[in-house]
Amino acid sequence: MRKLVLAAALSGTMVTLAACSGGADEAAEAEAPTAAETTEAAAEAAVLDAGTATVEQLAAVEGVSEELAAAIVAGQPYASVTDLNAKLLETLSAEEAAAVLENVFVPVNLNTASKEELRLIPGMTDKMEHEFEEYRPYADMNEFDREIGKYVDEAEVARFRNYVTL
Repeated sequence: MRKLVLAAALSGTMVTLAACSGGADEAAEAEAPTAAETTEAAAEAAVLDAGTATVEQLAAVEGVSEELAAAIVAGQPYASVTDLNAKLLETLSAEEAAAVLENVFVPVNLNTASKEELRLIPGMTDKMEHEFEEYRPYADMNEFDREIGKYVDEAEVARFRNYVTL
């Protein structure tokens, strides 16, 4: 009986110590997503595929009016982002079209994209365009992550992934 009481007392003490040591907080933190995962999830949710988006989805994007959303949907499907850009330039300035392309895009194929298509990827620089082309053909997206990750951080690789496909 004394052993049972002693065991119960020790168990209570251990639970109290664990609670005071922040063990519960550390466990909660371990389950929380990392900043990169949060950035990646937010970035993925932010870019609509112009080839499949609805008028309602497009109209909710900053810089896209109801009329423009209807025009984008009327032009579906898009063979490439250059076709989408041409549609945008019918009613928007080049700067306005570039702003819309940040949130509405037609993914470019990493292995076959033209220079013009690559240049339309938001944030694309001449150096990054060269790096995208240098590693062709890409076997899979993990290869893209690894090779482009040599030049930009994880969050930027995740952002670029919103605009590309294989």
